[in-house]
Amino acid sequence: MHTVNFFYVINGTKLKRYFIIFVAVLFGIGIIYSERENISVFAQFGPSAIYSVETEQKVIALTFDISWGDKRAEPILSILEEKNVKATFFLSSPWSQQHPELVQRMVKSGFEIGSHGHRHLNYSKLNDVEIRNEISTAHETIKQVSGQTPRLLRLPNGDFNKKVLSIAEEMGYKVIQWDTDSLDWMSKDAGQIINRVLSKAHPGDIVLMHASDSSERTHEALPVIIDRLREQGYQFVTVSELIEQTSVQHREPERQTFGKIY
Repeated sequence: MHTVNFFYVINGTKLKRYFIIFVAVLFGIGIIYSERENISVFAQFGPSAIYSVETEQKVIALTFDISWGDKRAEPILSILEEKNVKATFFLSSPWSQQHPELVQRMVKSGFEIGSHGHRHLNYSKLNDVEIRNEISTAHETIKQVSGQTPRLLRLPNGDFNKKVLSIAEEMGYKVIQWDTDSLDWMSKDAGQIINRVLSKAHPGDIVLMHASDSSERTHEALPVIIDRLREQGYQFVTVSELIEQTSVQHREPERQTFGKIY
């Protein structure tokens, strides 16, 4: 009788241990299931935004967002053309419709055309249907005006979340951010813009600038930035050419926003 009791005590202990392990496994599965959206986005091949490219080559991409006005775009185009600099322009669809002659000039001069969306809204606050409508409306408009099919997307205000990244990827777009922000839209001093870009620029960098009328000093800072970077051995390429160089630097934050950026 004592031997039988000892037998049940041993099995009861093992059973308790197995039960604890079983509960722990279930708990772990529950966590993985509840966080499956986060895991998919942060996975190696999940949707992500591109900020720069890892390379030892001195290549850099100047990018310009435009959502309104025509006073700043023309002198910026003239500077880039005169200095034979490649660049990428992210255009909002209303601006493209209002200024088809400037869009055609960009195409003729060999600049890359990307989408800056339709309305200047924070996409992270929109539902799935609204996000798709904003991207597709801009896509069709820019394609019609430029004759090119945009495949790069810079979201208004640089605002996105995992849902936006996923939808953009499904629609054939790469979301492009930046590593160096010139803050030209809020600066009244060309020297500040120059110093900010030159102090932060690095091989494989994507530089954010603006050609909207709110950026009053960009056209004054741009020639100096170009000359100084060239003196340092940099070559200017489009974003697509930069991406082709080597592995890109992705970041996938829960939500990314940079305030009001034009």
